[in-house]
Amino acid sequence: MLRSLYSGVSGMRGFQTKLDVIGNNIANVNTTGFKAGRVMFKDILSQSMSGVTAPVEGTQGGVNAKQIGLGVTVAAIDTVHTAGSAQTTNVPTDVRLDGDGFFVVSPTGSSDNAYLTRAGNFNVDANGYLVNADGQYVLSADGDAIQIDPTTVTAFTISQDGSILPVDANGNTGDAIAQIGVAKVVNPGGLEKVGGNLYRMTPNANPDGELDLGAASDEERGTGAIISGQLEMSNVDLTNEFTEMIVAQRGFQANSRIITTSDSILEEVVNLKR
Repeated sequence: MLRSLYSGVSGMRGFQTKLDVIGNNIANVNTTGFKAGRVMFKDILSQSMSGVTAPVEGTQGGVNAKQIGLGVTVAAIDTVHTAGSAQTTNVPTDVRLDGDGFFVVSPTGSSDNAYLTRAGNFNVDANGYLVNADGQYVLSADGDAIQIDPTTVTAFTISQDGSILPVDANGNTGDAIAQIGVAKVVNPGGLEKVGGNLYRMTPNANPDGELDLGAASDEERGTGAIISGQLEMSNVDLTNEFTEMIVAQRGFQANSRIITTSDSILEEVVNLKR
């Protein structure tokens, strides 16, 4: 069979994957804290028709190898962790990280089964706990669930270091109730997406997969300040996505033409004997 036939098939599969990723990016163009994905390709092992010949001084020059590529495959599907644009909401419990850190949430309020997120659209539930849109507890710098006693605290503000400061009826600010925790990730691309704007820690994100949870005020960690009243929007660039969609579409069409051309050649071979 013709090698070009299988090369065309591999190309169509690769561009189909690329279109899947582009479609997901465009679908999440307005998703809070969403990070776009991208597909990187690599060639498949080449078949050598002849090897390399070394040059012999005074006799002959060297000859390069003759190799035929066998198609393309997906090398990686990366998550691009560049910062998204800021959207001002003026909601006190909406927070945005002005840096490379992640908020930490947990369905049980424990850091043992915690998830990471860049979506800071939090709210306070009936028991006074600070939770995300799915009801998961936002963890403090100490790894505990953050509770704001609704019987004693009627208003509060969130400072840039994540401290939750109560405000009394006279406008006086009290001592911090808790401090929103921020996780540092060495390799954000190593995080695993689990849906719901959440990521799971993996051994390729942090050494041994350990959760590095601390305060946003720690400048040595470089996790960034917490901005209250704002949300980080998706970092999807529609102009780039639609351009990549056109490239992927044309690449898919070109590879399909390779398959039809190879099929025509095979048809001619079959019709040699009539």
